Amino acid sequence: MPFLANTPVEKMTEPYARRWWALLVLCLSLLITVMANTSLIVAAPDMTTDLGLSSSDLQWVVDGYTVPYAALMLVLGAIGDKYSRRGALVLGLLIFAGGSVMGSMVDETSLVVAARAIMGVGAAVVMPATLSLLVATFPRSERAKAITAWAATSGVAVAVGPLVSGRLLEDHAWGSTFLINVPIAVLAVFGALALVPPSKAEGMGRIDYVGGLLSIVTVGSLIYAAIEGPHSGWGAGPVTAAVVAGVGLAAFVAWELRHPHPMLDVRKFALRPFSGSMLAVMFFFFGMFAVIYYATQFLQFVLGYGALDTGVRLLPLGGAVFLGSAVTGVLAPKLGVRVMAVTGLAVGTAGMFLLTQIDKGSTYGDFLAPLMMLGLALGLAISPATDTIMGSFPESELGVGGGVNDTALELGGALGIAVLGSLLGTAYRDELTDLVGDRLPAEAMETAKDSVGAGLAVAERVGQDPAAGPQQAQAAVDAVHQAFAHGVAQTSLIGGIIMAAGTLIVLAVLPGRRAFAKQSAEPEAGTTASEAEAGTTASEAATVREHTGSTR
Repeated sequence: MPFLANTPVEKMTEPYARRWWALLVLCLSLLITVMANTSLIVAAPDMTTDLGLSSSDLQWVVDGYTVPYAALMLVLGAIGDKYSRRGALVLGLLIFAGGSVMGSMVDETSLVVAARAIMGVGAAVVMPATLSLLVATFPRSERAKAITAWAATSGVAVAVGPLVSGRLLEDHAWGSTFLINVPIAVLAVFGALALVPPSKAEGMGRIDYVGGLLSIVTVGSLIYAAIEGPHSGWGAGPVTAAVVAGVGLAAFVAWELRHPHPMLDVRKFALRPFSGSMLAVMFFFFGMFAVIYYATQFLQFVLGYGALDTGVRLLPLGGAVFLGSAVTGVLAPKLGVRVMAVTGLAVGTAGMFLLTQIDKGSTYGDFLAPLMMLGLALGLAISPATDTIMGSFPESELGVGGGVNDTALELGGALGIAVLGSLLGTAYRDELTDLVGDRLPAEAMETAKDSVGAGLAVAERVGQDPAAGPQQAQAAVDAVHQAFAHGVAQTSLIGGIIMAAGTLIVLAVLPGRRAFAKQSAEPEAGTTASEAEAGTTASEAATVREHTGSTR
Protein backbone atom coordinates (compact mmCIF):
# COMPACT_ATOMS: atom_id res chain seq x y z
CA MET A 1 0.00 0.00 0.00
CA PRO A 2 1.54 3.38 -1.04
CA PHE A 3 2.44 5.96 1.58
CA LEU A 4 0.49 8.73 -0.14
CA ALA A 5 -3.25 8.42 -0.78
CA ASN A 6 -3.37 9.21 -4.51
CA THR A 7 -6.55 7.57 -5.79
CA PRO A 8 -9.45 10.08 -5.87
CA VAL A 9 -12.59 9.04 -4.03
CA GLU A 10 -14.61 9.50 -7.21
CA LYS A 11 -12.65 6.72 -8.93
CA MET A 12 -12.96 4.15 -6.13
CA THR A 13 -15.30 1.23 -6.78
CA GLU A 14 -15.33 0.14 -3.13
CA PRO A 15 -15.22 2.04 0.17
CA TYR A 16 -11.79 3.47 0.94
CA ALA A 17 -9.89 0.93 3.05
CA ARG A 18 -8.20 3.47 5.35
CA ARG A 19 -11.26 5.69 5.84
CA TRP A 20 -11.26 5.40 9.65
CA TRP A 21 -7.64 6.53 9.76
CA ALA A 22 -8.63 9.37 7.45
CA LEU A 23 -11.38 10.28 9.91
CA LEU A 24 -8.76 10.53 12.66
CA VAL A 25 -6.87 13.11 10.59
CA LEU A 26 -10.06 15.06 9.91
CA CYS A 27 -10.97 15.07 13.59
CA LEU A 28 -7.44 16.18 14.53
CA SER A 29 -7.76 19.08 12.06
CA LEU A 30 -11.12 20.00 13.52
CA LEU A 31 -9.76 19.78 17.06
CA ILE A 32 -7.26 22.62 16.75
CA THR A 33 -9.69 24.97 14.98
CA VAL A 34 -12.16 24.67 17.88
CA MET A 35 -9.42 24.70 20.53
CA ALA A 36 -8.20 28.02 19.13
CA ASN A 37 -11.34 29.61 20.56
CA THR A 38 -11.62 27.86 23.91
CA SER A 39 -7.91 27.76 24.83
CA LEU A 40 -7.72 31.55 24.63
CA ILE A 41 -10.32 31.93 27.37
CA VAL A 42 -8.02 30.71 30.15
CA ALA A 43 -5.07 32.62 28.68
CA ALA A 44 -7.06 35.88 28.72
CA PRO A 45 -5.97 37.01 32.23
CA ASP A 46 -2.26 36.68 31.38
CA MET A 47 -2.75 38.41 28.03
CA THR A 48 -4.73 41.21 29.65
CA THR A 49 -1.98 41.85 32.19
CA ASP A 50 0.92 41.56 29.74
CA LEU A 51 -0.59 43.58 26.89
CA GLY A 52 -2.63 45.99 29.01
CA LEU A 53 -5.85 44.97 27.22
CA SER A 54 -9.06 46.86 27.79
CA SER A 55 -12.34 44.98 27.78
CA SER A 56 -12.86 46.02 24.14
CA ASP A 57 -9.33 44.93 23.20
CA LEU A 58 -9.89 41.51 24.73
CA GLN A 59 -13.20 41.17 22.91
CA TRP A 60 -11.45 41.69 19.58
CA VAL A 61 -8.55 39.39 20.43
CA VAL A 62 -11.22 36.71 20.83
CA ASP A 63 -13.40 37.75 17.89
CA GLY A 64 -10.62 38.62 15.47
CA TYR A 65 -10.68 34.86 14.85
CA THR A 66 -14.46 34.61 14.64
CA VAL A 67 -15.28 37.20 11.98
CA PRO A 68 -13.22 35.79 9.05
CA TYR A 69 -13.90 32.24 10.27
CA ALA A 70 -17.68 32.59 9.95
CA ALA A 71 -17.75 34.95 6.97
CA LEU A 72 -15.52 32.95 4.63
CA MET A 73 -16.57 29.33 5.19
CA LEU A 74 -19.30 29.18 2.55
CA VAL A 75 -17.09 30.58 -0.24
CA LEU A 76 -14.00 28.59 0.70
CA GLY A 77 -16.07 25.42 0.98
CA ALA A 78 -17.24 25.92 -2.62
CA ILE A 79 -13.68 26.55 -3.82
CA GLY A 80 -12.57 23.34 -2.13
CA ASP A 81 -15.40 21.46 -3.86
CA LYS A 82 -14.29 22.67 -7.28
CA TYR A 83 -10.53 22.34 -7.08
CA SER A 84 -9.53 19.97 -4.28
CA ARG A 85 -11.03 19.26 -0.88
CA ARG A 86 -7.84 17.68 0.40
CA GLY A 87 -5.80 20.51 -1.05
CA ALA A 88 -8.05 22.97 0.77
CA LEU A 89 -7.54 21.07 4.02
CA VAL A 90 -3.74 21.13 3.68
CA LEU A 91 -3.66 24.80 2.65
CA GLY A 92 -5.95 25.77 5.51
CA LEU A 93 -3.80 23.93 8.05
CA LEU A 94 -0.68 25.72 6.78
CA ILE A 95 -2.37 29.15 6.98
CA PHE A 96 -3.61 28.29 10.47
CA ALA A 97 -0.11 27.24 11.56
CA GLY A 98 1.37 30.44 10.10
CA GLY A 99 -1.07 32.59 12.05
CA SER A 100 -0.29 30.60 15.19
CA VAL A 101 3.46 31.22 14.82
CA MET A 102 2.81 34.92 14.36
CA GLY A 103 0.54 35.01 17.44
CA SER A 104 3.22 33.41 19.59
CA MET A 105 5.84 36.03 18.62
CA VAL A 106 4.05 39.40 18.66
CA ASP A 107 3.56 41.65 21.68
CA GLU A 108 1.18 44.33 20.42
CA THR A 109 -2.60 44.10 20.61
CA SER A 110 -3.18 44.96 16.94
CA LEU A 111 -0.71 42.30 15.82
CA VAL A 112 -2.31 39.67 18.08
CA VAL A 113 -5.69 40.48 16.54
CA ALA A 114 -4.13 40.22 13.06
CA ALA A 115 -2.61 36.83 13.92
CA ARG A 116 -5.98 35.63 15.18
CA ALA A 117 -7.59 36.82 11.94
CA ILE A 118 -5.08 34.84 9.88
CA MET A 119 -5.86 31.79 11.98
CA GLY A 120 -9.55 32.45 11.34
CA VAL A 121 -8.97 32.42 7.58
CA GLY A 122 -7.15 29.10 7.89
CA ALA A 123 -9.94 27.66 10.03
CA ALA A 124 -12.51 28.81 7.46
CA VAL A 125 -10.73 26.62 4.89
CA VAL A 126 -10.24 23.66 7.23
CA MET A 127 -13.69 23.33 8.80
CA PRO A 128 -15.84 22.82 5.66
CA ALA A 129 -13.10 20.65 4.14
CA THR A 130 -13.23 18.23 7.10
CA LEU A 131 -16.98 17.69 6.68
CA SER A 132 -16.95 17.48 2.88
CA LEU A 133 -14.07 14.98 2.91
CA LEU A 134 -15.82 12.93 5.58
CA VAL A 135 -19.06 12.71 3.61
CA ALA A 136 -17.22 12.01 0.34
CA THR A 137 -15.03 9.28 1.86
CA PHE A 138 -17.56 7.30 3.89
CA PRO A 139 -20.35 5.20 2.43
CA ARG A 140 -23.85 6.23 3.46
CA SER A 141 -24.19 3.24 5.80
CA GLU A 142 -21.27 4.47 7.93
CA ARG A 143 -21.67 8.21 7.53
CA ALA A 144 -23.80 8.80 10.62
CA LYS A 145 -21.17 7.13 12.84
CA ALA A 146 -18.41 9.19 11.26
CA ILE A 147 -20.35 12.44 11.71
CA THR A 148 -21.05 11.48 15.32
CA ALA A 149 -17.28 11.15 15.90
CA TRP A 150 -16.74 14.51 14.13
CA ALA A 151 -19.36 16.24 16.28
CA ALA A 152 -18.00 14.64 19.46
CA THR A 153 -14.55 16.00 18.59
CA SER A 154 -15.88 19.55 18.43
CA GLY A 155 -17.44 19.09 21.86
CA VAL A 156 -14.34 17.54 23.38
CA ALA A 157 -12.23 20.38 21.98
CA VAL A 158 -14.32 22.82 24.02
CA ALA A 159 -13.05 21.10 27.19
CA VAL A 160 -9.58 20.08 26.00
CA GLY A 161 -8.61 23.59 24.83
CA PRO A 162 -8.62 25.14 28.32
CA LEU A 163 -6.86 22.07 29.76
CA VAL A 164 -3.97 22.18 27.29
CA SER A 165 -3.74 25.95 27.54
CA GLY A 166 -3.77 25.79 31.34
CA ARG A 167 -0.97 23.23 31.41
CA LEU A 168 1.20 25.38 29.14
CA LEU A 169 0.56 28.49 31.19
CA GLU A 170 1.95 26.74 34.27
CA ASP A 171 5.48 27.03 32.86
CA HIS A 172 5.28 29.30 29.81
CA ALA A 173 3.95 32.67 28.66
CA TRP A 174 0.60 33.07 26.90
CA GLY A 175 2.31 32.86 23.49
CA SER A 176 2.72 29.12 24.04
CA THR A 177 -1.05 28.67 23.68
CA PHE A 178 -0.64 29.77 20.05
CA LEU A 179 2.48 27.72 19.40
CA ILE A 180 0.93 24.39 20.47
CA ASN A 181 -1.18 24.49 17.29
CA VAL A 182 1.86 24.27 15.03
CA PRO A 183 3.04 20.66 15.60
CA ILE A 184 -0.57 19.43 15.55
CA ALA A 185 -1.21 21.23 12.25
CA VAL A 186 2.00 19.83 10.71
CA LEU A 187 1.06 16.32 11.85
CA ALA A 188 -2.40 16.77 10.32
CA VAL A 189 -0.86 17.93 7.02
CA PHE A 190 1.28 14.78 6.73
CA GLY A 191 -1.67 12.67 7.85
CA ALA A 192 -3.89 14.25 5.20
CA LEU A 193 -1.41 13.49 2.43
CA ALA A 194 -0.88 9.92 3.62
CA LEU A 195 -4.38 8.90 4.67
CA VAL A 196 -7.03 11.22 3.22
CA PRO A 197 -7.84 10.49 -0.44
CA PRO A 198 -8.16 13.35 -2.95
CA SER A 199 -11.70 14.50 -3.69
CA LYS A 200 -13.44 17.19 -5.68
CA ALA A 201 -16.84 17.77 -7.24
CA GLU A 202 -17.47 16.35 -10.69
CA GLY A 203 -18.91 18.73 -13.29
CA MET A 204 -19.44 21.54 -10.83
CA GLY A 205 -19.21 24.42 -13.32
CA ARG A 206 -18.23 27.99 -12.54
CA ILE A 207 -18.29 29.25 -8.96
CA ASP A 208 -20.86 31.91 -8.14
CA TYR A 209 -18.36 34.49 -6.88
CA VAL A 210 -20.93 37.30 -6.74
CA GLY A 211 -23.09 35.23 -4.40
CA GLY A 212 -19.97 34.34 -2.45
CA LEU A 213 -19.01 38.02 -2.06
CA LEU A 214 -22.52 38.90 -0.91
CA SER A 215 -22.40 36.10 1.67
CA ILE A 216 -19.06 37.40 3.02
CA VAL A 217 -20.42 40.94 3.33
CA THR A 218 -23.65 39.76 4.97
CA VAL A 219 -22.18 37.37 7.54
CA GLY A 220 -19.16 39.54 8.30
CA SER A 221 -21.27 42.67 8.84
CA LEU A 222 -23.80 40.76 10.96
CA ILE A 223 -21.12 39.38 13.28
CA TYR A 224 -19.37 42.75 13.54
CA ALA A 225 -22.64 44.43 14.52
CA ALA A 226 -23.47 41.67 17.00
CA ILE A 227 -20.05 41.97 18.65
CA GLU A 228 -19.55 45.74 18.64
CA GLY A 229 -23.14 46.92 19.19
CA PRO A 230 -23.89 45.30 22.56
CA HIS A 231 -20.33 45.82 23.78
CA SER A 232 -19.57 49.42 22.76
CA GLY A 233 -23.04 50.82 22.12
CA TRP A 234 -25.08 51.20 18.96
CA GLY A 235 -23.13 54.03 17.40
CA ALA A 236 -22.60 54.71 13.70
CA GLY A 237 -20.29 51.71 13.12
CA PRO A 238 -22.50 48.90 14.49
CA VAL A 239 -25.70 50.43 13.07
CA THR A 240 -24.11 50.78 9.62
CA ALA A 241 -22.89 47.18 9.81
CA ALA A 242 -26.38 45.98 10.75
CA VAL A 243 -27.90 47.86 7.81
CA VAL A 244 -25.25 46.48 5.45
CA ALA A 245 -26.00 42.96 6.74
CA GLY A 246 -29.73 43.41 6.07
CA VAL A 247 -29.22 44.82 2.58
CA GLY A 248 -26.58 42.18 1.84
CA LEU A 249 -28.92 39.38 2.89
CA ALA A 250 -31.71 40.67 0.66
CA ALA A 251 -29.30 41.02 -2.27
CA PHE A 252 -27.86 37.55 -1.63
CA VAL A 253 -31.29 35.91 -1.64
CA ALA A 254 -32.40 37.77 -4.78
CA TRP A 255 -29.17 36.89 -6.60
CA GLU A 256 -29.19 33.23 -5.59
CA LEU A 257 -32.83 32.77 -6.65
CA ARG A 258 -32.00 34.04 -10.14
CA HIS A 259 -28.58 32.45 -10.64
CA PRO A 260 -28.57 29.18 -12.66
CA HIS A 261 -25.81 27.72 -10.46
CA PRO A 262 -26.06 29.53 -7.11
CA MET A 263 -23.42 29.40 -4.39
CA LEU A 264 -26.20 28.26 -2.04
CA ASP A 265 -29.66 27.26 -3.20
CA VAL A 266 -31.70 29.31 -0.71
CA ARG A 267 -34.79 27.26 -1.57
CA LYS A 268 -33.37 24.65 0.78
CA PHE A 269 -34.49 26.80 3.69
CA ALA A 270 -38.08 25.99 2.72
CA LEU A 271 -37.31 22.36 3.60
CA ARG A 272 -38.13 21.96 7.28
CA PRO A 273 -35.53 19.22 8.00
CA PHE A 274 -32.78 21.49 6.70
CA SER A 275 -33.88 24.78 8.26
CA GLY A 276 -34.82 23.12 11.57
CA SER A 277 -31.42 21.46 11.82
CA MET A 278 -29.68 24.76 11.05
CA LEU A 279 -31.63 26.47 13.83
CA ALA A 280 -30.80 23.64 16.25
CA VAL A 281 -27.05 24.01 15.62
CA MET A 282 -27.24 27.80 15.94
CA PHE A 283 -29.27 27.89 19.16
CA PHE A 284 -27.21 25.20 20.81
CA PHE A 285 -23.85 26.87 20.24
CA PHE A 286 -25.39 30.21 21.21
CA GLY A 287 -25.77 28.82 24.72
CA MET A 288 -22.70 26.57 24.84
CA PHE A 289 -20.07 29.18 23.93
CA ALA A 290 -21.60 31.78 26.24
CA VAL A 291 -21.62 29.44 29.25
CA ILE A 292 -17.99 28.43 28.67
CA TYR A 293 -17.11 32.12 28.33
CA TYR A 294 -18.43 33.17 31.74
CA ALA A 295 -18.05 29.87 33.64
CA THR A 296 -14.28 29.92 33.09
CA GLN A 297 -14.12 33.52 34.32
CA PHE A 298 -16.04 32.58 37.47
CA LEU A 299 -13.74 29.63 38.14
CA GLN A 300 -10.64 31.80 37.71
CA PHE A 301 -11.60 35.17 39.15
CA VAL A 302 -14.16 34.28 41.82
CA LEU A 303 -13.08 30.80 42.91
CA GLY A 304 -9.40 31.52 42.36
CA TYR A 305 -8.48 28.49 40.27
CA GLY A 306 -5.39 28.68 38.08
CA ALA A 307 -5.47 28.11 34.35
CA LEU A 308 -4.63 24.39 34.62
CA ASP A 309 -7.11 23.79 37.44
CA THR A 310 -9.80 25.51 35.39
CA GLY A 311 -9.05 23.29 32.40
CA VAL A 312 -9.23 20.15 34.53
CA ARG A 313 -12.62 21.19 35.87
CA LEU A 314 -14.02 21.48 32.36
CA LEU A 315 -13.15 17.86 31.54
CA PRO A 316 -16.52 16.46 32.71
CA LEU A 317 -18.07 18.41 29.87
CA GLY A 318 -15.96 16.42 27.40
CA GLY A 319 -16.91 13.15 29.06
CA ALA A 320 -20.58 14.06 28.83
CA VAL A 321 -20.15 14.76 25.10
CA PHE A 322 -18.89 11.19 24.60
CA LEU A 323 -21.83 9.82 26.58
CA GLY A 324 -24.33 11.84 24.55
CA SER A 325 -22.68 10.77 21.29
CA ALA A 326 -22.87 7.11 22.30
CA VAL A 327 -26.58 7.48 23.10
CA THR A 328 -27.20 9.31 19.82
CA GLY A 329 -25.53 6.55 17.82
CA VAL A 330 -28.09 4.10 19.18
CA LEU A 331 -31.23 6.23 19.34
CA ALA A 332 -31.03 8.63 16.37
CA PRO A 333 -31.82 5.98 13.70
CA LYS A 334 -34.83 4.87 15.78
CA LEU A 335 -36.22 8.19 16.99
CA GLY A 336 -35.19 10.62 14.27
CA VAL A 337 -33.50 14.00 14.21
CA ARG A 338 -36.45 15.90 15.70
CA VAL A 339 -36.53 13.93 18.94
CA MET A 340 -32.75 14.01 19.36
CA ALA A 341 -32.32 17.70 18.53
CA VAL A 342 -35.21 18.88 20.69
CA THR A 343 -34.16 16.62 23.57
CA GLY A 344 -30.61 17.93 23.38
CA LEU A 345 -31.76 21.55 23.32
CA ALA A 346 -34.10 20.91 26.25
CA VAL A 347 -31.30 19.36 28.32
CA GLY A 348 -28.98 22.26 27.47
CA THR A 349 -31.67 24.78 28.34
CA ALA A 350 -32.24 23.11 31.71
CA GLY A 351 -28.49 23.26 32.35
CA MET A 352 -28.43 26.98 31.64
CA PHE A 353 -31.39 27.61 33.95
CA LEU A 354 -29.50 25.83 36.74
CA LEU A 355 -26.87 28.55 36.50
CA THR A 356 -29.44 31.11 37.62
CA GLN A 357 -28.78 29.80 41.16
CA ILE A 358 -25.15 30.99 41.13
CA ASP A 359 -24.25 33.43 43.88
CA LYS A 360 -21.13 34.68 45.66
CA GLY A 361 -20.96 31.53 47.79
CA SER A 362 -21.23 29.09 44.87
CA THR A 363 -18.52 26.47 44.37
CA TYR A 364 -17.33 24.38 41.45
CA GLY A 365 -19.98 21.82 42.37
CA ASP A 366 -22.67 24.29 41.35
CA PHE A 367 -21.19 24.40 37.84
CA LEU A 368 -20.58 20.67 37.46
CA ALA A 369 -24.16 19.58 36.68
CA PRO A 370 -24.83 22.43 34.19
CA LEU A 371 -21.55 21.76 32.35
CA MET A 372 -22.28 18.03 32.12
CA MET A 373 -25.81 18.72 30.92
CA LEU A 374 -24.47 20.99 28.18
CA GLY A 375 -21.95 18.32 27.13
CA LEU A 376 -24.65 15.65 27.08
CA ALA A 377 -26.88 17.95 25.06
CA LEU A 378 -24.16 18.55 22.48
CA GLY A 379 -23.61 14.83 22.08
CA LEU A 380 -27.32 14.20 21.67
CA ALA A 381 -28.22 16.97 19.25
CA ILE A 382 -25.39 18.05 17.00
CA SER A 383 -24.50 14.94 15.02
CA PRO A 384 -28.12 14.18 13.88
CA ALA A 385 -28.59 17.84 12.95
CA THR A 386 -25.26 17.97 11.09
CA ASP A 387 -26.03 14.71 9.29
CA THR A 388 -29.36 16.14 8.14
CA ILE A 389 -27.75 19.35 6.90
CA MET A 390 -25.06 17.50 4.98
CA GLY A 391 -27.63 15.06 3.60
CA SER A 392 -29.45 18.00 2.00
CA PHE A 393 -26.56 18.64 -0.40
CA PRO A 394 -25.56 16.60 -3.44
CA GLU A 395 -22.05 15.19 -3.74
CA SER A 396 -20.96 18.15 -5.86
CA GLU A 397 -21.75 20.63 -3.05
CA LEU A 398 -20.36 18.93 0.04
CA GLY A 399 -17.95 21.77 0.77
CA VAL A 400 -20.81 24.25 0.59
CA GLY A 401 -22.80 21.99 2.91
CA GLY A 402 -19.93 21.91 5.38
CA GLY A 403 -19.61 25.69 5.12
CA VAL A 404 -23.32 26.18 5.80
CA ASN A 405 -23.26 23.88 8.84
CA ASP A 406 -20.11 25.46 10.26
CA THR A 407 -21.38 29.00 9.63
CA ALA A 408 -24.47 28.18 11.70
CA LEU A 409 -22.21 26.80 14.44
CA GLU A 410 -19.84 29.77 14.49
CA LEU A 411 -22.58 32.38 14.05
CA GLY A 412 -24.48 30.92 16.99
CA GLY A 413 -21.35 30.90 19.15
CA ALA A 414 -20.39 34.46 18.19
CA LEU A 415 -23.88 35.75 18.92
CA GLY A 416 -23.93 33.90 22.24
CA ILE A 417 -20.67 35.43 23.45
CA ALA A 418 -21.56 38.88 22.09
CA VAL A 419 -25.15 39.12 23.31
CA LEU A 420 -24.91 37.23 26.60
CA GLY A 421 -21.40 38.58 27.25
CA SER A 422 -22.79 42.10 26.90
CA LEU A 423 -25.69 41.31 29.25
CA LEU A 424 -23.19 39.87 31.73
CA GLY A 425 -21.12 43.05 31.62
CA THR A 426 -24.17 45.27 32.10
CA ALA A 427 -25.49 43.24 35.05
CA TYR A 428 -22.02 43.20 36.64
CA ARG A 429 -21.58 46.97 36.28
CA ASP A 430 -25.03 47.80 37.63
CA GLU A 431 -24.67 45.51 40.67
CA LEU A 432 -21.15 46.73 41.43
CA THR A 433 -22.34 50.34 41.29
CA ASP A 434 -25.13 49.56 43.76
CA LEU A 435 -22.69 47.81 46.12
CA VAL A 436 -19.67 50.14 46.21
CA GLY A 437 -20.42 53.04 43.90
CA ASP A 438 -20.30 55.54 46.74
CA ARG A 439 -17.20 54.09 48.42
CA LEU A 440 -14.65 54.18 45.61
CA PRO A 441 -13.14 57.18 43.79
CA ALA A 442 -14.85 57.86 40.46
CA GLU A 443 -11.79 56.89 38.39
CA ALA A 444 -11.26 53.64 40.31
CA MET A 445 -14.95 52.84 40.00
CA GLU A 446 -14.90 53.28 36.23
CA THR A 447 -11.92 50.92 36.00
CA ALA A 448 -13.54 48.34 38.28
CA LYS A 449 -16.72 48.30 36.16
CA ASP A 450 -14.78 47.36 33.01
CA SER A 451 -14.50 43.65 33.93
CA VAL A 452 -14.23 41.29 36.88
CA GLY A 453 -10.44 41.16 36.41
CA ALA A 454 -10.23 44.95 36.48
CA GLY A 455 -12.42 45.02 39.57
CA LEU A 456 -10.10 42.68 41.44
CA ALA A 457 -7.09 44.76 40.35
CA VAL A 458 -8.75 47.86 41.82
CA ALA A 459 -9.44 45.95 45.05
CA GLU A 460 -5.76 45.01 45.22
CA ARG A 461 -4.75 48.66 44.87
CA VAL A 462 -7.21 49.56 47.63
CA GLY A 463 -5.42 47.09 49.91
CA GLN A 464 -2.10 48.81 49.18
CA ASP A 465 -3.47 52.22 50.13
CA PRO A 466 -2.54 53.03 53.77
CA ALA A 467 -5.71 55.09 54.12
CA ALA A 468 -7.90 52.12 53.26
CA GLY A 469 -6.42 48.90 54.61
CA PRO A 470 -7.15 45.19 54.24
CA GLN A 471 -10.75 45.34 55.47
CA GLN A 472 -11.82 47.76 52.75
CA ALA A 473 -9.85 45.76 50.21
CA GLN A 474 -11.68 42.58 51.21
CA ALA A 475 -14.99 44.43 51.05
CA ALA A 476 -14.13 45.50 47.50
CA VAL A 477 -13.20 41.91 46.55
CA ASP A 478 -16.46 40.63 48.01
CA ALA A 479 -18.39 43.25 46.08
CA VAL A 480 -16.69 42.30 42.80
CA HIS A 481 -17.38 38.60 43.42
CA GLN A 482 -21.00 39.27 44.31
CA ALA A 483 -21.51 41.53 41.30
CA PHE A 484 -20.06 38.98 38.89
CA ALA A 485 -22.07 36.13 40.43
CA HIS A 486 -25.18 38.27 40.06
CA GLY A 487 -24.26 38.89 36.42
CA VAL A 488 -23.85 35.15 35.77
CA ALA A 489 -27.25 34.39 37.32
CA GLN A 490 -29.06 37.16 35.42
CA THR A 491 -27.35 36.33 32.14
CA SER A 492 -28.18 32.65 32.52
CA LEU A 493 -31.82 33.53 33.04
CA ILE A 494 -31.96 35.51 29.79
CA GLY A 495 -29.90 32.88 27.99
CA GLY A 496 -32.16 30.12 29.28
CA ILE A 497 -35.24 31.97 28.04
CA ILE A 498 -33.66 32.42 24.61
CA MET A 499 -32.69 28.75 24.44
CA ALA A 500 -36.15 27.68 25.62
CA ALA A 501 -37.68 29.77 22.84
CA GLY A 502 -35.20 28.21 20.41
CA THR A 503 -36.19 24.74 21.57
CA LEU A 504 -39.85 25.48 20.86
CA ILE A 505 -39.00 26.97 17.46
CA VAL A 506 -36.97 23.90 16.49
CA LEU A 507 -39.78 21.65 17.75
CA ALA A 508 -42.21 23.51 15.51
CA VAL A 509 -39.95 23.63 12.45
CA LEU A 510 -38.46 20.14 12.43
CA PRO A 511 -40.99 17.63 11.17
CA GLY A 512 -41.66 14.22 12.68
CA ARG A 513 -40.41 11.13 10.88
CA ARG A 514 -43.39 10.83 8.54
CA ALA A 515 -43.53 14.52 7.80
CA PHE A 516 -39.73 14.48 7.44
CA ALA A 517 -40.02 12.03 4.57
CA LYS A 518 -42.81 14.02 2.93
CA GLN A 519 -41.02 17.36 3.32
CA SER A 520 -37.69 16.08 2.02
CA ALA A 521 -39.47 14.31 -0.83
CA GLU A 522 -40.59 17.57 -2.44
CA PRO A 523 -38.47 17.86 -5.61
CA GLU A 524 -36.17 20.84 -5.80
CA ALA A 525 -35.27 22.86 -8.82
CA GLY A 526 -32.60 21.04 -10.67
CA THR A 527 -33.66 17.47 -9.81
CA THR A 528 -33.91 15.06 -12.68
CA ALA A 529 -37.13 13.42 -13.79
CA SER A 530 -36.14 10.14 -12.17
CA GLU A 531 -35.32 11.94 -8.92
CA ALA A 532 -38.65 13.75 -9.00
CA GLU A 533 -40.43 10.48 -9.68
CA ALA A 534 -38.68 8.92 -6.71
CA GLY A 535 -39.74 11.95 -4.68
CA THR A 536 -36.37 13.21 -3.50
CA THR A 537 -32.75 13.64 -4.42
CA ALA A 538 -30.48 10.68 -3.73
CA SER A 539 -28.78 12.43 -0.84
CA GLU A 540 -32.01 13.54 0.78
CA ALA A 541 -33.56 10.13 0.29
CA ALA A 542 -30.65 8.52 2.13
CA THR A 543 -31.08 10.99 4.98
CA VAL A 544 -34.80 10.28 5.15
CA ARG A 545 -34.18 6.53 5.20
CA GLU A 546 -31.71 6.87 8.02
CA HIS A 547 -33.79 9.16 10.21
CA THR A 548 -37.12 7.47 9.59
CA GLY A 549 -35.71 4.03 10.18
CA SER A 550 -36.66 2.80 6.71
CA THR A 551 -34.60 0.05 5.19
CA ARG A 552 -32.25 0.68 2.35
